Amino acid sequence: MIHLEFYKPEDFSGVNYTLDDVQSQYTSTAEFAIERIRERNDGKGFSVTIFENENPAGYFALDFGDDKLDLTHNPKSVLLRSLSINPDFQGRGIGKAAMSLVDDFVKNHFKDCDEIVLAVNENNISAYELYIKVGYIFEGKTRMGRSGPQRLMYKKL
Repeated sequence: MIHLEFYKPEDFSGVNYTLDDVQSQYTSTAEFAIERIRERNDGKGFSVTIFENENPAGYFALDFGDDKLDLTHNPKSVLLRSLSINPDFQGRGIGKAAMSLVDDFVKNHFKDCDEIVLAVNENNISAYELYIKVGYIFEGKTRMGRSGPQRLMYKKL
């Protein structure tokens, strides 16, 4: 069973995995994202651990900071970033299951939030297709990211 929990330091060994060269082009490591949130120390970033049963299987961050305003004008939105699944757990539907749980997780913990936004590299077809399957919308807006053009996507809650 897949479930989401706010990241705890004891999850670190389970989310401190190495992504292959292709995946690391498109997302940062959990370690990097956790450190970035810690350094910002503004109360607007939240790390989330994806669990399969009791095993940490992946990670993403929810960012309520101003970076989201590059994707939307909605001040009540959150930017989902740094999503990854441990390579040892990939290919089992964990990413799709986790993304299906994000809406309720956000609604339960952040009552004022009414939209999730994200950016996905145009070459990251599998991630783009996953986001489409779980209800994210792409209306043709793009931006340049660190590894090339990114599609800007959103989902109203």
